[in-house]
Amino acid sequence: MRRTVALAFSGGLDTSVCVKWLQEKYDADVVTVTLDLGQRDALSEVEERSKLIGARNHYTIDAKDEFVNDYVFPSVAANALYEGKYPLSTALGRPLIAKKLVEVAEREGADAIAHGCTGKGNDQVRIDVTARAMSPSLQVIAPVREWNMSRDQEIIYAQKNGIPVKPSKSIYSVDQNLWGRSIESGPLEDPFTEPPADVYEWTASPEEAPDAPGYLELGFEQGMPTRVNGRKMDPLGLVEYVNQFAGSHGVGRIDHVEDRLVGIKSREIYECPAALAIIEAHRDLEKLVLTRHELDFKAQVERQWAWLVYSGLWLEPLRAALDRFISTTQSRVSGTVRIKMFKGTAAIVGRSSDYSIYDLAMSTYNRGSKFDQKSAVGFIELWGLQSRVAAALSPEVEESQEIGHKRTEAKEAE
Repeated sequence: MRRTVALAFSGGLDTSVCVKWLQEKYDADVVTVTLDLGQRDALSEVEERSKLIGARNHYTIDAKDEFVNDYVFPSVAANALYEGKYPLSTALGRPLIAKKLVEVAEREGADAIAHGCTGKGNDQVRIDVTARAMSPSLQVIAPVREWNMSRDQEIIYAQKNGIPVKPSKSIYSVDQNLWGRSIESGPLEDPFTEPPADVYEWTASPEEAPDAPGYLELGFEQGMPTRVNGRKMDPLGLVEYVNQFAGSHGVGRIDHVEDRLVGIKSREIYECPAALAIIEAHRDLEKLVLTRHELDFKAQVERQWAWLVYSGLWLEPLRAALDRFISTTQSRVSGTVRIKMFKGTAAIVGRSSDYSIYDLAMSTYNRGSKFDQKSAVGFIELWGLQSRVAAALSPEVEESQEIGHKRTEAKEAE
């Protein structure tokens, strides 16, 4: 009896070859699965290609709403930026792909899932770990890791097996979903080379962006973006609108030397207009409503959260525990943030909230301030108490005092 394998299928060369290779090496019927995560591909063509190559069945799954609500927006609450720059666009999509692969495998009676990830990247870890955690009995097959073919060898294999090879439209390797677009390979592999203009699709170049700034007001309710310029929007529509608006002003370009999970340093180019704008606005609103202590500790949680997701540990219990902490901090993160976008920059120029702990009467330097400046004397006395005591015992301080005394004596002698 032939086995069945559920394959994550993009329709590109790698996964097209995977279909025939799985049929040949594993004597398997292949069921292909494509998720719509807002990547703007012609998914009907992907389905036709799957059937043309010989897949037994094909699933096209619209997962955009689930992706935004269950993966993207939790990352906003976490202000998730891997190594301070990358908003995890690809990383957030992989556990959802693994989840749907497992669901299709169970529906089709498959005993294995497969994907087209290479052995050099992070995505193999993200899909393997998630799928095996969800269904330990399923085998995970990664043909590209096993066959170790070059692109030229893949093309020869495809031609030999009657797989139509689509001419490549780009020299770059591109992955995208509604939260961002990642680009690598080609001239980008030299980290000193400025990215050519043809790398970008979602963002205008700063030089060609509008000469007048564009203003965007983002409204948040308990940490989640819900309004644009005062108008209520569904999560998917909001992300798509901010992507277009911010991108038109050149906002969202990231040039990043990144530490991959497998130990390789990689030069990555990202376009993430909505992600950068929304996360920056959310972080700014938090500064208005959360205490210093909440912000300091949450920053540590955010870094760990981003690391876990980047590293393929979406189902790690620690991430769920961090989510519970983050959720408690978001109850007061409601309000409006005003962003000024101009030729590639996104500057926060205003924020307001009913939960603001900014007190104008305490902060103002004008007459009528409620702050008693005399209280600062006692505060300073206590704040620096231990530092002064420790400094008095420090050899460096004693040496400095001795030098000071000698300089004073020399001046007096003059």
